[in-house]
Amino acid sequence: MTAGIDHISGVTFHGRKGAIRNAFRYSIDYVLLDAEAEIRGPTLFRRNARALLALDDADHGGAPGQGRGAPWVRDVLAEHQISGVARIELLAQPKLLGHVFNPVSFWLCRRADDALLAVICEVTNTFGERHSYLCAHGDLRPIAAQDRIKAQKIFYVSPFQPIEGGYEFRFDIGADRVGIWIDYTQAEGGLIATLTGERKPLSNLSIVRAALRRPFGSRRVLALIHWQALKLWVKKAIYRVRPEPPKAPVSRGWSSSDNVPGE
Repeated sequence: MTAGIDHISGVTFHGRKGAIRNAFRYSIDYVLLDAEAEIRGPTLFRRNARALLALDDADHGGAPGQGRGAPWVRDVLAEHQISGVARIELLAQPKLLGHVFNPVSFWLCRRADDALLAVICEVTNTFGERHSYLCAHGDLRPIAAQDRIKAQKIFYVSPFQPIEGGYEFRFDIGADRVGIWIDYTQAEGGLIATLTGERKPLSNLSIVRAALRRPFGSRRVLALIHWQALKLWVKKAIYRVRPEPPKAPVSRGWSSSDNVPGE
């Protein structure tokens, strides 16, 4: 079985909530592909091989650089008793000239009828650590565009945000457009993060255009992260020392209709 690959020339927005405000918006490139199929793509893109634009399975589904790709996802789904997944897609930033950093990638788990059953949000910090949040309804009904899945935040991402608090995820993954919203709330405020963009087939032309518009790829993303951190430091935001990462690689979220203790 072969499958095509899509390009999301998108925009990400981050807006800090609370007494110390900070917001930024910048363009970004993601690719979306079937993680279990042989990929039929343009010549400038390769999977698990060197190219101008590439995606390596080892970068996803496990520790960075040691990932197992889709088999890891299958193991996570089985561990959490999520059945009926016929196709697994990966939405991630690709490598540009051999370099990649994905603050967050998304495993989209679909039924045979294309309904979205689960999403695994794979979060990586700048210290090379990773934790994933599994989003699914307790009764395994499909995730609709208006649904909100909650998860307790347990992973250190920014030194200017605490570990405490919770996420609220919303996913609207259509045939021609991608929209993901993450609302992080904690006692001091929190953060709104979004990813939106048109979904089109990846082509050599779109790869060249992306390389020309954003020639440094994920190096640019890392630079922007550190630039925003500097701005928060100047604004005297509280700096928090990095704790030990959670031992469990995955934690599960829930929806408001699920029977969750304390909710």
